Amino acid sequence: MIPNSPHWLWYPGDFELYHAMKQNFSRVERGCSWPAFWKSDAFRNRVVFRRIYNLPEETTFYVTGVAGSVGYVQLDEEKHPFGVLIFASPGSHRISIHIGCIGCVPSVYVSGEMIRSDEGWMVEDYASSPVPAAYNRYYTDVSRDPSEWVFSETVYEPVSVEELEGGVLYTFETELTAVLEVIGPGCPVVYLGESRSEALDTQNCYFFCRPDEVTHRCPRQAMRYAYLPDVRAKDYSVRAIHQYTDIPRRAFFTCDDEELNRIFEVAAHTFSLCSGCFFLDGIKRDKWIWGGDAYQSLFVNRYLTADAEIEKRTLLALRGNDPVTTHVNTILDYSLLWIISLGVFHESYGDESFLRDIYPKARSLMELCLSQRDENGFLIGRERDWVFVDWADFDRDGPLCAEQMLFAEALRVLASFAPDIEQQTWLSLRSELLKKIDLHFWDDGKCAYVDSFCSGKRHVTRHANIFAILFNIADDSRRHLLAKSVLFNDDIPSISTPYFRFFELEALCRLGYLDKVLQEIKAYWGGMLRLGAVTFWEEYDPSKPLEQQYEMYGDPFGKSLCHAWAASPIYLLVRYFVGLRPLTPGGETFEADVQAQFFRKLDCTFPMGQKQVHICLQDGKVSVESKPYTI
Repeated sequence: MIPNSPHWLWYPGDFELYHAMKQNFSRVERGCSWPAFWKSDAFRNRVVFRRIYNLPEETTFYVTGVAGSVGYVQLDEEKHPFGVLIFASPGSHRISIHIGCIGCVPSVYVSGEMIRSDEGWMVEDYASSPVPAAYNRYYTDVSRDPSEWVFSETVYEPVSVEELEGGVLYTFETELTAVLEVIGPGCPVVYLGESRSEALDTQNCYFFCRPDEVTHRCPRQAMRYAYLPDVRAKDYSVRAIHQYTDIPRRAFFTCDDEELNRIFEVAAHTFSLCSGCFFLDGIKRDKWIWGGDAYQSLFVNRYLTADAEIEKRTLLALRGNDPVTTHVNTILDYSLLWIISLGVFHESYGDESFLRDIYPKARSLMELCLSQRDENGFLIGRERDWVFVDWADFDRDGPLCAEQMLFAEALRVLASFAPDIEQQTWLSLRSELLKKIDLHFWDDGKCAYVDSFCSGKRHVTRHANIFAILFNIADDSRRHLLAKSVLFNDDIPSISTPYFRFFELEALCRLGYLDKVLQEIKAYWGGMLRLGAVTFWEEYDPSKPLEQQYEMYGDPFGKSLCHAWAASPIYLLVRYFVGLRPLTPGGETFEADVQAQFFRKLDCTFPMGQKQVHICLQDGKVSVESKPYTI
């Protein structure tokens, strides 16, 4: 927090839980609201902020509570209502601000020359010890309501207006998350689509609405196309007010391959649309905060904006409060990925205080996992748990190997920031687990880890073996053996989802198969561009023509055409082809090992923690410069 700069204050984590609820309850399909199907932890509705001041002279201050709140200010023994000027004499004073609010997070703003809501306030919930009050850089103005997320706005005019099928189709230059404004007679029904086909299909279009009679605006939705049936173009003026979170982009990539440049730019636009208060899976269908999607977003964000605050907000929203009774998004592996995400966050920013504050929640989540071990010490799902890993045909008889790989990595990460007295506990559990994984799941004959040892089928999928490579569970000799026996073995079912393609491509990068990865990036993501994509999709099947690409989950327009995990080329290109990686947490020291065989020219700038790194390849020579980043 900037010294002497007032902010709205709240209890740590409550802001994230409140806005996560709003986000996860915002999904609408064909007029039907669909709140997320997992347990939603509530924010605290009653807290007290406290601070002691030693004043050299008389001063005044003024306390504002968030709209809809009740409470009072106590200056020593005197009580005052919110919204009045309070006088404080010279000397020592204890100030307590008691506030309750049912509709949103109890938040306060203190205005004054010497007494203000800056650094130093503590907050408690009447049940636990006081903790430092939390804040957000977007809420420094008393008039800005913390119950509403702050959006920047840009107005887009349609690039084409077509009269067809008795109505008018408006096309915008790219996909947006926008409020559509429709000025004209009456309030016609508007059909919004990510694709032209979707907007024109009034029976299957995901979003339709009527503009508000007063504002002439439709609710904020994902869109590129808007169709108004039974109207004439001359009678209406239509524009889109794109609403977005202004997170400064810090990455710029230019090389001699124009297709790679275009892939990087479209991936950056895709990721920006999916980054707001939190990392979202996509902007059209779910609009939910998923742990697996967020895990992959951490890697992309490191090299695009390096904004630590959106990562913290997302991690806090996913985890919820203690006591923990359910897994993240109900998915067992997402709980493990949440813990592993803390290690990724630390590597990116070196924020020890955040890890120290969140460690109790990481520990209690791990304790929930430990309560679900079988007689061999393997992690298994409960009746209501979703053991996911990926959409794949696993042998699920007994403990799943891929789940144990994640379990082992989560234990390692937890040990890396645990208090000294607890580190050995987690490391010992991991050591025993690794021995049992090797004993029960490794198959010498297949030179691979099998899904299950219980059924006797000795079935091999790629997933556990990819995790063994990424998490250094397999040693060097075994890792390269897995490349031949699994990754390049056509008898092993291929990865069918873009979600897990991220893990597979990184495993290939780790093993040095950069030429194959580059070929895949140009074929898969380049293939979407060749079909006219302006953002990258949840899934792409090269065998299908454009009009057959939109179906997913049995829905003709179920596929998201702007999906966060589709931005992964940013991470792969920067981390493995430009070769930029932190050597110490927060990137205080870093390496830039440019793979010059893939480029003739390279001119790029990327964030590395609080540094801005410029890397240039010209005439076979590489130059690397870094300087502190300032907004």
